[in-house]
Amino acid sequence: MYGYKDVVEFLLTKGADVTIKDSRGRTAYDWAKLRGHIEVAECLRKQETQDTATEKTNRTATAKPYVVLERGEVRAVIVNNEAVDDEVLPGHRAGYSGVASLTHRRRDANLFVPFYAGLNFEHIHDGTVQPRDILFEPRQAPMEIRRIDAYTAQLHQPPTPNWKLESWLRYELLEDGVIEMTLECVPHARTFRNDYIGLFFASYIHQPESLDIHFLGVPSSDVGSEPAWIRGVTPSHGVLATHLAVGDTRDFPHEADFPLTLVFNHSNHRYSQPWYYGVSHGMAFVQMFRPSDGTRLSQSPSGGGKGNPAWDFQWLIPKYEVGKTYRFAMRAMYLPFESREQISRVARSHMARLSR
Repeated sequence: MYGYKDVVEFLLTKGADVTIKDSRGRTAYDWAKLRGHIEVAECLRKQETQDTATEKTNRTATAKPYVVLERGEVRAVIVNNEAVDDEVLPGHRAGYSGVASLTHRRRDANLFVPFYAGLNFEHIHDGTVQPRDILFEPRQAPMEIRRIDAYTAQLHQPPTPNWKLESWLRYELLEDGVIEMTLECVPHARTFRNDYIGLFFASYIHQPESLDIHFLGVPSSDVGSEPAWIRGVTPSHGVLATHLAVGDTRDFPHEADFPLTLVFNHSNHRYSQPWYYGVSHGMAFVQMFRPSDGTRLSQSPSGGGKGNPAWDFQWLIPKYEVGKTYRFAMRAMYLPFESREQISRVARSHMARLSR
């Protein structure tokens, strides 16, 4: 349909509804634009603007920059990168998107630093030295937030000013209270000089008793050894910060003075399974990833300020193609901590579903 302008115009004359969205929250215009059908996209855009101007104006005037999701024992507040200061998100600062608040019936205090966020889209980079606003472009560029259904919210960031990267981040609260975060992104120009796209997500944890993370892995010097539990400890920000997977031999060129020190400062360990957890006030926060995505695990003891560690991850897209859609998926679980065995058992089922 998207490549046939005459057919589209005919359907519009018959009253076709251009505002209908698919399961990803996209309209016919969104898909036509993604596929590069410029004339069809422009035709649909004009009709969509005409049909929905009043509805959009009303929604913009009344909508808040966040969506509250509740399911099971978990409550998650998804926010765009605007500042908020109300009874739901008091003192939330501009520039931090994702999960602004994560609470559980067993602990009603926010897991994350209240004025920051978790699963926050932090950086876009290509390993070159850039001004701070460019390296932190996801914080700066406007985002649109939309409730997809009772348990799902979506953040859409149109092509960013410098990198020209468009993204759709969807946060779905599953039946057991686990958050499934999916990312789709499309590079619209050849702006990444080292031929790869680096994306970085941060979670700022509020005053946990331990700053460390835990994962199954091996020493970097002995990757053939039997996997064991590793306590990820980083002495200071940007030192021994990032844990690669066993078998991750990819090399991403970067300038020697590249300022995002967490990204390429590797630890002395490799993870053998793509998930990790940390513990805060008797609650575990578990982040689980698809093996095929080649996620890199990162951490900082002070990313959110003194006593507020950052439990992070990176996704890197090598040899990218302009106009191609890239997809990433992970899950985050927040539950009372009993033991490593308990966390492993619960994580195993979600890892199996992610790997399908």
